Amino acid sequence: MKVVDAAQLDLRDWIRPGDGIVLGQGTAEPLTLTEALVRQRRELGGVRVYLAAMFSDTFLPERCDGLQITGMGGVGSNRRLVKAGVMDVLPCHVSQVSEFISGGEIPCDVALVQVSPPDQNGRYSLGLGADHSRAAVDKARVVIAEVNARVPQVCCDVALTADDIDVRVDTDRQPIQLPAAPIGELERRIAAHVDRYIPDRATLQVGFGAIPEAIIAMLSNRRDLGMHSGMVGDSLVDLVECGALTNACKGIDAGVSITGVLFGTDERLYRWAHRNPLLRLCPIPYTHAGAVLAQLQRYVSVNSALEVDLTGQVNAESIAGDYIGAVGGQVDFVRAAGRSPGGASIIALPSAAKGGTVPRIVAKLDGPVTTPRSDVDVVATENGAVRLRGLTFKQRVRSMIELAAPQHREDLARQAHTLYGV
Repeated sequence: MKVVDAAQLDLRDWIRPGDGIVLGQGTAEPLTLTEALVRQRRELGGVRVYLAAMFSDTFLPERCDGLQITGMGGVGSNRRLVKAGVMDVLPCHVSQVSEFISGGEIPCDVALVQVSPPDQNGRYSLGLGADHSRAAVDKARVVIAEVNARVPQVCCDVALTADDIDVRVDTDRQPIQLPAAPIGELERRIAAHVDRYIPDRATLQVGFGAIPEAIIAMLSNRRDLGMHSGMVGDSLVDLVECGALTNACKGIDAGVSITGVLFGTDERLYRWAHRNPLLRLCPIPYTHAGAVLAQLQRYVSVNSALEVDLTGQVNAESIAGDYIGAVGGQVDFVRAAGRSPGGASIIALPSAAKGGTVPRIVAKLDGPVTTPRSDVDVVATENGAVRLRGLTFKQRVRSMIELAAPQHREDLARQAHTLYGV
């Protein structure tokens, strides 16, 4: 392992023209390394970069010439890259990303990762994101690690050792912060309709955004909840501190919350997570694996969507030609929770957007089918919730119209008569 001063880092010493580069996502983005990549991009002779969910301003469209960018979708700051035609979207489930890296579908000659300082055993925790990072480290010819003094030492199954790291760059800077989304009256009304589907001793998977935050906020009266999720935010700490989340009844990983990434803040989640045995970071082959998810008890997944049609098909990717979402882990978790005895798979969304003028319960999807209707279980809006599993086409159409915004129901009924004879 070679230690290089951040100010002296010349990526040409390590990166070759045509190399594929994979880096940590979200809060796990190694900012010093990615900033150097963008700053030195023209000298690298043309490289390929894979971006998952990104939330920084590092990769701006006007600063990406010389970079061939592939990404999971339009999540976070990726949206402007997709809109500008700079990012080419690779549609895939999160559960596939690690195997795509290992198999070469996502080229990975160089891995850029952010890790914590080493612990007493010389292990560098992946700190804020294990997800696909370990697969990238194992595949890459060169591993460049930003050892950030402010990254928590989170219990991590796939922590690195000095043997895994080719280049070490020490920094002391604040990692990316992702505070909880503000909760409004709309989100509270949606959460109220979901309440009956989340029993005591349920194991939770929650997505990112205001609606999942509102649902978590109402769970303080539950007992012995568990957590097995692709990501967690600051609200995880709230559930632990109020006594609702104990992980005592999950079926596996008793007493421990499992996640792939931490999407939170220093003041709340990162500080709590530091050396905390109640939390464990795991890679995608554990957080999203069907064989693992099948062992969870009363598994409840909560995810959102851009639109849902009258038969239950879900679009979580693009609307009006604007690719703003991703396939992500939705299908992985929807299928697992929908088949879990006592569990539920919940798709929660507002019934309309843009001041109520644009329906989000629609007769026909404007974008692609992310989750097929055969996998969808519960759909909820501020107007109610319905369990679609086991319902016929006609039953689904009638139920979904009731979830729509009142001002759009008559038009939906007319379209339903034409399309489905209902």
